Amino acid sequence: MKKLLILITGAVLCMGCQKSLTDKEKEAYRETGMKIAKETYQKLSTALAEKMKAGGIPEAVKYCNTAALPLTREMSEKYKVQIKRTALRTRNERNSPDEEELEILNYYQTLAEQNQELKALVQVDKKGNPHFYAPIVLQKKCLSCHGSLDREVSRITDSIIKSYYPNDMALGFQENDLRGIWSIAFPAAGK
Repeated sequence: MKKLLILITGAVLCMGCQKSLTDKEKEAYRETGMKIAKETYQKLSTALAEKMKAGGIPEAVKYCNTAALPLTREMSEKYKVQIKRTALRTRNERNSPDEEELEILNYYQTLAEQNQELKALVQVDKKGNPHFYAPIVLQKKCLSCHGSLDREVSRITDSIIKSYYPNDMALGFQENDLRGIWSIAFPAAGK
């Protein structure tokens, strides 16, 4: 397992070898990425809470299906970046990870399995753009849609979710599990 972590870490670090960023640049992108991820999360979670209050899980799932991606696009346009939430176990197939995101997800998953701290990171992606990644850790309030079937997720909830997401893989999580990542691609300098 330790060898795997070293290999993954090396691969992750080499992805940034194409053009290195200074520590100051990385910190600036990290701060901006955290700000964008936090604002996007707050908008999504506020709207979800309102839908849960208004119509329970059916309304919340419907909102996620129809409004989550457009909200993410709106925030991308606002900040002139590409924002994505992705995971190893997706609910919406349109959020599937690309090759680089898959490497980052596996890196974070390895750290999580070893009970190591999951920190945001910034590196240059294969397109030459600064790229921010941060872990999404599952909160207790998310278990009603992402927890274990017949424990936190009822059969009715599962059938509602499956009606919108027939290939859902985003069940069986526990509080504080790695749910996925924020992936925010910044334009390359001068673009």
